[in-house]
Amino acid sequence: MKISKEMTNKEASDLLRNVAAAYLIKNEKKNKFKIIAYSRAADAIEHLGSELKDLWDEGKMDQIPGIGISMQKHFGEIFNTGKSKHFKSILKGVPEQVFELMKLNGVGPRTAEKLVNELDTKKTDPISQLMDFAQKGKIQTIPGFGVGSEEEIKQSILDFRKMKDTRMLLSKAESVANELVEWMRELKECRFIEPLGSLRRKAATIGDIDIAVATNSPQKVIARFVDFPKKMRVLEQGEKKAAILLSGNIQVDLMTIKSSSYGSLLQHFTGSKHHNIALRERAHTLGLSLSEYGIRKVAGKKNGGIKTFETEEKFYKYLGLSYIPPEMREGAGEIELAKSGKLPNLVELGDIKSDFHIHSDFNVETSHDYGESSMEVIVKRASEKGYEYIAFSEHNPSMSGHNKKQIVEILKRKCEAVEEFNSSISKNNRIGVKRVFNSLEIDILPDGRLPVAEDGFKYLDFALVSIHSSFRLSRNEMTKRVLSALSWPKVKIFAHPSARKLNYREGVELNWERIFEFCLRNNKWIEINADPSRLDLPDFMVRDAVKRGVLLTLGTDSHNVNSLENMKYGVYVAQRGWAEKKNIVNTRTLKEFEKMLES
Repeated sequence: MKISKEMTNKEASDLLRNVAAAYLIKNEKKNKFKIIAYSRAADAIEHLGSELKDLWDEGKMDQIPGIGISMQKHFGEIFNTGKSKHFKSILKGVPEQVFELMKLNGVGPRTAEKLVNELDTKKTDPISQLMDFAQKGKIQTIPGFGVGSEEEIKQSILDFRKMKDTRMLLSKAESVANELVEWMRELKECRFIEPLGSLRRKAATIGDIDIAVATNSPQKVIARFVDFPKKMRVLEQGEKKAAILLSGNIQVDLMTIKSSSYGSLLQHFTGSKHHNIALRERAHTLGLSLSEYGIRKVAGKKNGGIKTFETEEKFYKYLGLSYIPPEMREGAGEIELAKSGKLPNLVELGDIKSDFHIHSDFNVETSHDYGESSMEVIVKRASEKGYEYIAFSEHNPSMSGHNKKQIVEILKRKCEAVEEFNSSISKNNRIGVKRVFNSLEIDILPDGRLPVAEDGFKYLDFALVSIHSSFRLSRNEMTKRVLSALSWPKVKIFAHPSARKLNYREGVELNWERIFEFCLRNNKWIEINADPSRLDLPDFMVRDAVKRGVLLTLGTDSHNVNSLENMKYGVYVAQRGWAEKKNIVNTRTLKEFEKMLES
């Protein structure tokens, strides 16, 4: 486990997950609350918009949910010395190979420990060694394992190798770019500045960060850029271009151009590749050629000089096209729509009136992922965001340790708490959120059943269903599983429907045509989960859903109040999927939504 003064958020969250795993391996019952605390802190760090090290430098670590004084002290020791006596003492006695195997999807601490006991711990690559075991049929001979689990481990290793070359999550790249852009804007010679490429198109994951600047003083701009306080080193410094490396091995490239050609450069380097190919084909039919400097008439035509464009709007207009938002530039037919003036009027963040997927700290005695913020705190923030209504959708109570009657009693208690809260809102005539809906995120069991008795549903306004286990069922089995869950009358939303985790797990196999048809016939909705590690339903599937008329919802899947700010990432996905206001349930007024629930 790498521990250093320059730990990235990923490394810090991995460290805390390893600590939680060590506590579990050593004594689960004794360390139950420590395991929960470290797991929650790992989640909070993983989804930070800023680097943990930067927050520590600025004395702001206390603003991170789940990071108490003692944990701040331990990380302070790491950032000062590159070591931690506390974490080292907890991890002691647990082989490093255990943590390596835990990187595999479906391999928890105890499974990893059992597998490591069978491996040659002197070898440095336990994952490759485990694959060798699987290919030779040795895993199925270990007590507690079988042919099925051996095949699952083999597939997990293949998935891990496929995902190894990870890209930044959009939220991380956006945060890094925004900070650098603000730094550059302090220079008056920096007239216009904008990120480029997949970041500007709001893709789910990003490689390197590219930035364009319009200026008449490129050398001053370059000097400012390479002087960025958080750079690790300068990779390149020329007259009009430069590149720096930031912590976490993030490369940022900057290019400058005169203001008169800024729109052309912005369009060219925003892409995508497929969009630009289609755009060049459009230009060719008009006898024109395109470049980052502008538009030129091809050889043999009169007035062959280059025409420059200060804005993208003028660039597209010159080609006889409506302005195409960056989120739509993926070569999926947007140029044809722009030519005919039929581009969709994309949904905006300001259109959103609610959040349907929020986990409060109400104790529903679930088995995983408790919320961290109170209903009061969440409603206050939601009101500040201009929301008219929200839904609390905690995970269903755990099946282990509860019988059906106890689960129903827990749901009844939550219903009473929400009713009391709504009564308080009504009496105080509060400006902002006017109603809180009582919802629940319910696990879809492998056979399609739901772990909530029929009597429990009467205490819910509506429910979300989602997949949290058994990801490798066949396409037909998985589809049947989902349709069975969606058949319950109170179930309205299929949450994070592909079940993908970016840079970690690919989505499940589903017959989307059948899912969409079922939703249309039965008034069911599909979620765009705005958690930056999910962004699920993926954008290309959103486009298909929109074409078919399937209604979509937006939910942040927030487990603390600060995650409510992630709604914009869900909106980005909706925009990339060409969704308009009418396609998103969350844009309805409270009265309109209440009617939708009744229908």
